[in-house]
Amino acid sequence: MNLEPVAGDDPREILRALRGALHGAGPALGLGMVDRLPSEVQPGTAVVVTTSGSTGVPKSVVLTRDCLTASALATADRIGDGAWLLALPASYVAGLQVLVRSLVADREPAILSGAFTPQAFAAAALTMTSSVGGERVPTYTSLVPAQLSKLLDAADHDPHILAALRSFERILVGGQALPAATLERAEAAGARIARTYGSTETSGGCVYDGVPLRGVQVRIARGEVQVSGPTLAGGYLGDRELTVPTPPPPAAGTSGGASGRGGPAAFFFDPDGTRWYRTGDAGLFEDGVLRIHGRIDNVIVSGGVNISLDRVERIVRSVPGLDSAVVVGIPDERWGEASVIVASRGEALRRSEAVQLDEARAAVQAEIGSHARPTRLVLVDELATLPSGKPDREAIRRAVAALH
Repeated sequence: MNLEPVAGDDPREILRALRGALHGAGPALGLGMVDRLPSEVQPGTAVVVTTSGSTGVPKSVVLTRDCLTASALATADRIGDGAWLLALPASYVAGLQVLVRSLVADREPAILSGAFTPQAFAAAALTMTSSVGGERVPTYTSLVPAQLSKLLDAADHDPHILAALRSFERILVGGQALPAATLERAEAAGARIARTYGSTETSGGCVYDGVPLRGVQVRIARGEVQVSGPTLAGGYLGDRELTVPTPPPPAAGTSGGASGRGGPAAFFFDPDGTRWYRTGDAGLFEDGVLRIHGRIDNVIVSGGVNISLDRVERIVRSVPGLDSAVVVGIPDERWGEASVIVASRGEALRRSEAVQLDEARAAVQAEIGSHARPTRLVLVDELATLPSGKPDREAIRRAVAALH
């Protein structure tokens, strides 16, 4: 099956190619780092998304027609059907799924062109009003937390932006953890938010507000979140070590397929034939609701003690003015490794730098212990981000290490 690479991030070009790929009438669509992609892929592939991710490690994820469609139908089953506004890059899975949901529902998506601004978002949102049989068609959109924060800040002074936020039946927010303070602000403003959890490997969000979508199974194995179901990607293109594409044959003297649980594959089969994906995220279920506690591998060893940077970051973001801060690890002569808070100067100047660092250190000490306290607060004009809107943690870490 041929693969049609699409350079750049033109959402209309991606929509055109996606329509043919999703319906099987055209070649598969290749997005991101297109020079790395081969000319052919396995049958049934709709899209191959290649991204460096926040850690800088490239992966080419094979998304089939079946998994993308299953995800779109499961989303509609959970939050309803309607018209979608694309406000994210279409070359990343969250933006791609806005287009997929529109095609599956046979509706033309509204597309926010150019750079994201609250004014442009409001203008696009407020032109989406339509009705069928005298009933208003519900509208939906998908955002990352940084976009939602910008909209809320602007809505404090612009009634049109506030009306736009309130106009959506549901706003999906994912890509990274949504700070509790931002969620509270959104709900107080009258926005209807659904926090989503997922990845490119799960065709985007597969857990909404801690509850898996229809057909999706989630379990915790050795503290790691693992996902199964029809939304799972086909695997990684050209990476056999991380992908087990078919159930392994029964081993001698056994009655089922060998489990991939002990190997390196991100996708693997249980002995009963159930296919799972290792997310690399740490989590647990509380009263039936999935709680994510960060990346299993986002850990430093400081003074011989393991410290989860995700957990430190979550606590730091509870400090006023640091709700979008990023915590990274750098080498430290005394402790081996240490954590550093990096925040936008515009947000952090609400109070003095010293006061905010002291408050953050005190909050971390109270919840984790003195060994986990960040050593510094570094203010920057703007946090480096990936095109998806997520913090570019590797770029931030390198910049801080250079300063140190």
